[in-house]
Amino acid sequence: MKLVIQGKNIEITDAIRSYVDQKITKAVNHFKHLTNEVDVNLSVAKNGKTPPQQSAEVTLYINGAVVRAEERSENLYASIDLVANKITRQLRKYKEKRNGRNTSSVKPNDALLSTDSPTADVSALLNKAPTLPDAVLRTKYFSMPPMTVAEALEQLELVDHDFYMFSNAETGEINVVYERNHGGYGLLQPRQHHNDQQAAAEPHTADVA
Repeated sequence: MKLVIQGKNIEITDAIRSYVDQKITKAVNHFKHLTNEVDVNLSVAKNGKTPPQQSAEVTLYINGAVVRAEERSENLYASIDLVANKITRQLRKYKEKRNGRNTSSVKPNDALLSTDSPTADVSALLNKAPTLPDAVLRTKYFSMPPMTVAEALEQLELVDHDFYMFSNAETGEINVVYERNHGGYGLLQPRQHHNDQQAAAEPHTADVA
């Protein structure tokens, strides 16, 4: 298994490299047959008013899936410890869901989707003026194999984010599943075949769970 370590605003010393190798290798040891490469990104965010936040991010690519974890603290070694524990939990969750999917005869969508789910009101978000940074701070590329909404929800639990963009296997469209503030999940879909120009510009949303 290949371990790739990168740093931002930090020098990757031999001591840091050795510690990452020890902790991350141990964390993924029982799952190393699932992936050939583990990417580790270490960074320091400096703010004059508060102590520097030192982050550790781990990403694995497994059969088209992305398993990701990130932790930050005022101590880099503590962040590495925390992210190693989290990635182990994420991998265990991935393995349990995969095993459960192989043994279950129930379609995942049947348990998670409802045709009469109410449409979420996102007008406040659409009318809010966007605030963007002056420049793109970070660009990520990842494969997007077609998947069901249920599979996208599983991915959402693995990437340590509050949203997940995917290619819907049933429609061929780009959709987004996200965690709702009041619990459950939502699904963002593009509107199609609407004469109303304003309605066509609004994404369609539905509750997923």
